[in-house]
Amino acid sequence: MGSLEGIITGFQTALSVEAIFFVLIGVFVGTIIGMLPGLGPISAIAVMIPMTFGMEPSIALIMMAGVYYGAIFGGSTSSILLNAPGVSGTVATAFDGYPMAQQGKAGKALAIAAIASFVGGTVSVILLMLLAPALSSVAISFGPPAYFALMVLGLTAIASLSEGSTTKALISAVAGFMVVTIGIDAQTGTQRFTFGSINLLDGIDFLVIALGLFAIAEVCTLVLNRKDTSLKKFHNIGSLRLSKKDFKEMSGPMSRQSLLGFLIGVLPGAGATIASFIAYISEKRIAKKPEEFGKGSVKGLTAPETANNAATSGAFVPLLSLGIPGSGTTAVMLGAFLVMGVQPGPMLMTERPEIFWGVIASMYIGNIFLLILNLPLIPYFAKVLKIPRPMLISLVIVFSMIGVYAVSFNTFDLYMLLLFGAIGFIMRLFSFPAPPFILAFILGGMMEQSFRQSLTISNGDLMIFITNPISCALLIISLLSFVFPLIGVVRKKKGN
Repeated sequence: MGSLEGIITGFQTALSVEAIFFVLIGVFVGTIIGMLPGLGPISAIAVMIPMTFGMEPSIALIMMAGVYYGAIFGGSTSSILLNAPGVSGTVATAFDGYPMAQQGKAGKALAIAAIASFVGGTVSVILLMLLAPALSSVAISFGPPAYFALMVLGLTAIASLSEGSTTKALISAVAGFMVVTIGIDAQTGTQRFTFGSINLLDGIDFLVIALGLFAIAEVCTLVLNRKDTSLKKFHNIGSLRLSKKDFKEMSGPMSRQSLLGFLIGVLPGAGATIASFIAYISEKRIAKKPEEFGKGSVKGLTAPETANNAATSGAFVPLLSLGIPGSGTTAVMLGAFLVMGVQPGPMLMTERPEIFWGVIASMYIGNIFLLILNLPLIPYFAKVLKIPRPMLISLVIVFSMIGVYAVSFNTFDLYMLLLFGAIGFIMRLFSFPAPPFILAFILGGMMEQSFRQSLTISNGDLMIFITNPISCALLIISLLSFVFPLIGVVRKKKGN
């Protein structure tokens, strides 16, 4: 079956009354769950698997796919309004979304996020339809050396997240690397930095760190500044209307990051979180006014919101074409496929085209539903800011704790949440940026694993990173991205 015939088959499946109904349910449930800190798409899809027994596999999988990208779409709401990322893929959204809300532009920030998410999701679905079969071979070609080089490229961006002092950014990143090493070494089974505690054997969950450094630290700041009258404008929702200037600023990031986010999503193991960070960093690098990032920049909000939604569609390439889950969520999706007797992989396109193309076609409809659902509800979402500050602080703490506890059902994680909240507050007091810590934590584990796998393959020969064409190209780009800013600094000093 050709691609055109497959697309027609997919729309025949996705445009049935039953499919449209369950897409609507999926994206609605996903949006609501995405807004709640910690309760991401993994939990929602896992809970829904037993509920899909007896359903037609194509319809059930269409609904669960809707939950997935709906959660990423909705996760920006709590990031913007409360500085409490709903899902890990929306951490970078808080960098400029929350400052915008503090400036009394919450309505505008939510509108930008909704439109950017829609564009990123829609463009990536088009690319998914056109390129899914071909990109599966690209995903396979990314071996451990290429992944290591990709992580190195991501780390060269730490200076872009420095917020003033590069030295403090590097210290923050080193702390992130230290924390990611805690737990059992996956390759040797050795306990590392667990201090004899069984609670640290599995390491520290990303959600604990993200909510601690952002949400709990923000709570501490609000409590400390409770007499600060300048925060009254924080309660203003502001207008939802976007000017021509706003759309002009959004157009560049949306076009660039739709493609970048999709391509990163195609790589197994990368996902929406890494896509959003790389999108934010790359957009800041090419911006004419990078100093505006982190202070409520339209481009700074548009870039990660476009990329994380584009990456969710890209993640379906290795899942559908190869049967390889590219993230924790798609791993649960793979389980759902297998429970329903469907084997994703190279034969899925020919043996079950109604599932392969039906899931892809349903994303068009799902993205339209998400925009229709979210834009009219923005004024109601933004009313969260009008809640009295003592109650708002209490809600942030409660939602953060519920989200963390729902992941592991371990009270120890609640203590770790408070610990990282205190660390985040201290970092704010001494102007140590939190984003480099988060970036190093995300990339550190994958970087170490890829490095050791590469050396195992090559029997300890470091030349594997040079002889592999993809890793060699990425390392050269990493070197250039590190050197060019230094040249700019030297020229600036000579000019003065």
